Amino acid sequence: MSDRVLSSGTAKAAIQQMSSIINGGLADQISQLDAKGKELSDPNNWDGPLAETFRNSTWPEAKSALDKAKVELDDLRQQLDKISANIMSAGGGS
Repeated sequence: MSDRVLSSGTAKAAIQQMSSIINGGLADQISQLDAKGKELSDPNNWDGPLAETFRNSTWPEAKSALDKAKVELDDLRQQLDKISANIMSAGGGS
C-alpha cells in the first residue's frame, strides 16, 4: 500500500458534482416515482390485464430496485462526505 496522497482539482470537483446530483433531487425523483407507481397500482385508478401485471410483478420489482437505489445513494452520500473530509484533512482543502 502506498503512502501517496493526491487530491486533484478534478477529484474535488467530481465529489462536489456527485454530491450536488444526489442532494439536488435524485433522491426526490425516486420518491416521486414511488408515489406514481403506487397510484398506478391502485385498481381504482387503473385496472385490467396489463394493470394486474403491473401491480403484481412490474411494480413490485421496480419498487424494490428504487428502494435499493435510495439506500445505495445514501451510502454513496456518506462515502462522499468521508472522502471530502479526508481530502481536506490531507491538505487539499482549498
